[in-house]
Amino acid sequence: MPSIILNAGKRDGIGKNKVDKLRQNGMIPGVVYGRNEESINVVFPAREFQKVIRQAGTSTIIELDIDGDKKSVLIKDYQMHPFKEEFLHVDFQLVVANEKMRVTIPVVLLNRDDIRVQPSVLVQNIDSVEVECFPRYIPKTAEIDVKEMQIGESKVVSDFDIAQSEDINILLNGDEVVCSLQEPQEEIIPEEEEEEASADSVPTVDETEDKED
Repeated sequence: MPSIILNAGKRDGIGKNKVDKLRQNGMIPGVVYGRNEESINVVFPAREFQKVIRQAGTSTIIELDIDGDKKSVLIKDYQMHPFKEEFLHVDFQLVVANEKMRVTIPVVLLNRDDIRVQPSVLVQNIDSVEVECFPRYIPKTAEIDVKEMQIGESKVVSDFDIAQSEDINILLNGDEVVCSLQEPQEEIIPEEEEEEASADSVPTVDETEDKED
């Protein structure tokens, strides 16, 4: 059973004015939906949700307690304020044990700060990946160890730890490049800038007269 719990209540008001008032009172509106299930409008404290999403992210099943009615859900999506650290709305997806789900999980490159080949630059192409599996097999992350990578080497989707599991289907081509290790590039100053610098170093007429005086 999920160990992360978010307490919520059913929400009757769905108009803009009512929703704005909820947010002013430190509450977040949301909706719970599932296949062949009627959607449920909910509301919950912003502070509680901030703690929950830090723990669970979007790939960990949580228990949503709606006025005593407990439901296993995933945080499927959320909307943020354009310039404030404020959640405006959250979508929850019901979890059914015998139904496969599609979940987006973060990519983690292990030992990226301990790469043996130095100097080098690690370029990451993919930050998250979508997978499909039964709820009990949902992974928290997709990981690749990059410590032993060599210059010019690339890691692809089939190198993920979860790619070895028969219970998890990664919804990307196996040869898609996740990251690559490259040599650092020296910064080349354009010729125009060099010419400008040379021109700046030539003394002006006034500077020449001052030196003669």
